[in-house]
Amino acid sequence: MKPLGGSATANRNRVCGAPGLQDLEDSGMTLTAAEPATAHPAIEQRHRDQRHYPHGIAFMDGQYLPMSEAKVSVLDWGFLHSDATYDTVHVWDGRFFRLDLHLDRFFRGMEKLRMKIPYNPTEIEKILSTCVALSGHKSAYVEMICTRGGSPTFSRDPRQSENRFIAFAVPFGSVANKEQLERGLHVAISNTVRIPPKSIDPSIKNYHWLDLVKGLFDAYDYGAETALIVDINDNIAEGPGFNVFTVKDGRLKTPAYGVLAGITRQTVFDLCGELGLSVSAGDIDRDELKGADEVFITSTAGGIMPVSKIDETVVGDGKVGALTRQLTDLYWEKHADPAWSTAVNYA
Repeated sequence: MKPLGGSATANRNRVCGAPGLQDLEDSGMTLTAAEPATAHPAIEQRHRDQRHYPHGIAFMDGQYLPMSEAKVSVLDWGFLHSDATYDTVHVWDGRFFRLDLHLDRFFRGMEKLRMKIPYNPTEIEKILSTCVALSGHKSAYVEMICTRGGSPTFSRDPRQSENRFIAFAVPFGSVANKEQLERGLHVAISNTVRIPPKSIDPSIKNYHWLDLVKGLFDAYDYGAETALIVDINDNIAEGPGFNVFTVKDGRLKTPAYGVLAGITRQTVFDLCGELGLSVSAGDIDRDELKGADEVFITSTAGGIMPVSKIDETVVGDGKVGALTRQLTDLYWEKHADPAWSTAVNYA
């Protein structure tokens, strides 16, 4: 066997299929000195964020911070996998509304997701109240969050993650603006199917919102202002951040399958109990929704909000219904009731 010519390195290159030095010389190609490597950019010690944020205060890792400084690592499972639970409560005229129910649901969600934080409900109440007090807001949207967190080794085992608690308070916001509250919302029904409860437990408040966001874009494309999406049986489910109620012949009804049991939804049940109104949970199909005398949606972000149009169908006489107004008025009256609300300590 004839030995390969050239240096050992060139021979190795030929064996591996890469051209060797002798090959380049034989081909007539000339070699030039390699261009000097450009220096890598400097590693910044702080992130410079040019975005604008609402005025508010956040709590994380034992610190109270302006909203612009409240950051979550890109390695946190809450960001990477939507592995988080949360709850929102609002403050109106300096008082939390039904804070105890929100805290109970938050802790139930963490338990179901096998998350733990170093705070009990009383301590979280103090943290939330402090966020509001430091912000100075008399009306606020307040959120508490637990993410799966991350591990120092980027482990894919969720048991090795250190769960993280975050809270913040920003100005109060509503699903419906003032004009919409006076005339009623225009809602479109999207064919997008809500994540079924066998996949994601709807009693755990979560950030799996891609179905809801798709529904919103469907509604915007239709010319509507917000959306309702359907369950796996094509019955009405819920909207992005809200439940829905119908009123027919003085009886109220709300979807039961695969929806988050909202605190404002529960409040409507409680108010109906005080007023002696009939209210139930069950399947609602498209025709039943469009054939209702009144329709309204419920959310911590806005309370009880009327709906006057669904797709191209006008609801009732196209005006805010009498029962919707009665429940709305009583709902806001309860915000000053110590049995339903908790004062923020601004001192």
